[in-house]
Amino acid sequence: MTTPLGPATDLAQALAYLAETVDERAEGNSETSYTAKLLSKGSLHCGKKIAEEGAELALALAAQGEAESAAEAADLIYHMLVGLRSKGVTLDDVAAALMKRQGMSGLAEKAARPD
Repeated sequence: MTTPLGPATDLAQALAYLAETVDERAEGNSETSYTAKLLSKGSLHCGKKIAEEGAELALALAAQGEAESAAEAADLIYHMLVGLRSKGVTLDDVAAALMKRQGMSGLAEKAARPD
């Protein structure tokens, strides 16, 4: 995987590169771009793909090795980015949500959410 700066060397660069690729391919032809095809089917379809990929990751974690688990996690991240794109949510939006949670326990964060 390469970025305009060269090969991605860490997770943040890899995610940024993948998000840029999703954005570029979103405008492509749905007959030649899987990303454009997913997006053309709408947010509900994207959500279903995320659920499917999440189940595949869960099964890989339970019954397969490290390489298979990593590959399924990569599939899930890709589909998550496509789903987020379908709703106009960027990685910066996700980062902001994560930063709000820094230093907070998961229980406290859930309790602070509006109903």
